[in-house]
Amino acid sequence: MGLGTILIILLILLLLGALPTWNYSRGFGYFPSGILGVLLIVVIILMLSGRV
Repeated sequence: MGLGTILIILLILLLLGALPTWNYSRGFGYFPSGILGVLLIVVIILMLSGRV
């Protein structure tokens, strides 16, 4: 597995963990998962362009 694949897997796991589905995290809103989603899209674009 390459570095890009590991980054995508890690960001997907962090994105799932940041979703406000638990009672203590409902106050966070979608801010944490939104940032991780943007990072995931950036890494995917960089992988497709061959930079990662």
